[in-house]
Amino acid sequence: MTTTNQTSLRADKRRGLHACWRGLRMLAATAAVGVALAACTGEQFQKGYILPPGALEQIPIGASQDQVLIVMGTPSTVATLDGEVFYYISQRSERPVAFMNQKVVDQRVIAIYFDKNRRVRRLANYGLQDGKIFDFISRTTATSGQEMSYLAPLFKLLSFN
Repeated sequence: MTTTNQTSLRADKRRGLHACWRGLRMLAATAAVGVALAACTGEQFQKGYILPPGALEQIPIGASQDQVLIVMGTPSTVATLDGEVFYYISQRSERPVAFMNQKVVDQRVIAIYFDKNRRVRRLANYGLQDGKIFDFISRTTATSGQEMSYLAPLFKLLSFN
C-alpha cells in the first residue's frame, strides 16, 4: 500500500470518527433537553381518601355500619352528634409545571349519615361548585344549619391557599 492510500485511509477514519462524535454529541444534547423538559411536565396530587369506582352505589339506604366499613374503609373523621356520621375527605390538585404552585382542582367530602340503629340514613357527596359547598348526590346547595358547622371547617382545612 502506498503512502498516499494510507494517508487517505487515515483521513477517512478521522472524518468518520468526527461524524460519529458529532452524532453522539447531538444525541446527548437531545437527551439532555428531553430530560429537562420531562422534569417540567405537569403533576397531579391526590390527598386523603380515594373513592373506589362504584363504591357509593354499593351502599343502599338502610345498610349497616359494618357494610359501609367493608366497602368504604376507615373514615377520615367521625362525628357523633345527632347520630353518627362518617366523613371521607379528599382533595385533588395539579400544577402544570414542576416549579409552580399547586392549584386545587377538586375537593370532596363524602358523608354517610347513620340513624340510632347504626343503619345508613342518608348519603351525601359534598364538593365545591362556584365557591359554595354543594351536594352532588341530591344536587343541592346547603343552607345554614348544624351540618355546615362540620363541613365548612373541613373544606377550610383542605384548602392551603
